[in-house]
Amino acid sequence: MARRNNLQSFSIASVVIFLLLWSFTDDPWPPSLRVSPFPNPKPDDFVCQLQEPKDPTFYDEPTNIYAIDVPMLEWDKKRSRWFELHPAFSRSENRLLVVTGSQSSPCKDPLGDHFTLRFFKNKVDYCRIHGCNIFYNNALLHPKMRSAWAKTPAVRAAMVAHPEAEWLFWADSDAIFTDMDFEIPFERYKDYNLVVNGWPNLLVNRSWVAVNAGLFLIRNCQWSMEFLDVWAGMSPKSSNYKIWARAVSSTIKDRLLPDNDDQSSLIYLILKGRRKWREKIYVENRYALHGYWRMIVGRFDGLCGRYAELEGRQRRHAEAAGAGYAAERGRHAEKGGWRRPFVTHFTGCQPCSGDHNLEYDGETCKVEMERALNFADNQVLKNYGFVHPDLRNGSLISPLSYRFDRSS
Repeated sequence: MARRNNLQSFSIASVVIFLLLWSFTDDPWPPSLRVSPFPNPKPDDFVCQLQEPKDPTFYDEPTNIYAIDVPMLEWDKKRSRWFELHPAFSRSENRLLVVTGSQSSPCKDPLGDHFTLRFFKNKVDYCRIHGCNIFYNNALLHPKMRSAWAKTPAVRAAMVAHPEAEWLFWADSDAIFTDMDFEIPFERYKDYNLVVNGWPNLLVNRSWVAVNAGLFLIRNCQWSMEFLDVWAGMSPKSSNYKIWARAVSSTIKDRLLPDNDDQSSLIYLILKGRRKWREKIYVENRYALHGYWRMIVGRFDGLCGRYAELEGRQRRHAEAAGAGYAAERGRHAEKGGWRRPFVTHFTGCQPCSGDHNLEYDGETCKVEMERALNFADNQVLKNYGFVHPDLRNGSLISPLSYRFDRSS
């Protein structure tokens, strides 16, 4: 016992002596043990680490290239040069960036933030399944471009931030992807730069609902840069805002809004804009790029049954290997004329503010948003072995039964 006490006393004394010596030493560690976790890098070190070329690109321009108030010149040339300097990003006509967003402040409606989160989750799910990126913005990028106009500066900034993206897809916060299998038919738009959902007969009649500006595809090119400048030039940021409001009102007779809005301005440019704009805009109505929710939600239950029958004839598979199975389901559904709507847009429901269109019952909006979100979420959850058995209850989850006839 005495020997053990002596050893303990010696150990403690040794530690105390070491600490005293260490405190009086400028550099107690030998060179081989010195660690410098935060070295002072040379300016070029960051370039090397990021594998950025030393050649200048448009990002080195001193102007604010992201702001919608600053015209972007020679964007096609600059973007082509960027691809040359970044060979890892080969040009692809199908590379898509989804852009969406919401207000920065908390929602006024008690359920608003919950719905906003679930609407965003739905978009993230679609992007993950289809291998595209997403930019969610809730910052006001221009002080005078609020509400629906806020999308324009967000898309403009995203085009510059993502030169690798050939197409950008703006989707309002209250829009839901309700067909997770759907592949956007980019080959149809090879000669166009802007794709909007619309109806030619309503355009002829100059109706305010002839197109919907809440969802659109726009090509990342010089034409689009200039078009966004023109479109934004009709917004409250312009000194000619009131002049444009009168011109638009005289063209679109059924417009109910007192001020000039983004959708009316877009319709005006389609109807009376320069040929340079009109000839590059594609009005899509062969699928639901924008699907008005009141025309869709009643179909969900029947579609669940039809797709369950299709899926029962397919093998279980990983989410990453689902493209071929999705294409097969799409062919069968389109042949039968009952494919799921690509997008269900709850326009007028205002899930964040709760200030819904007076034509709607607010509770109906909430019930149908819940059903639509669960309808879409079931298409995701099935790859993870679960399902919402009741579309009205997103909290209720059940294991997904599986039976596959290998002989079929």
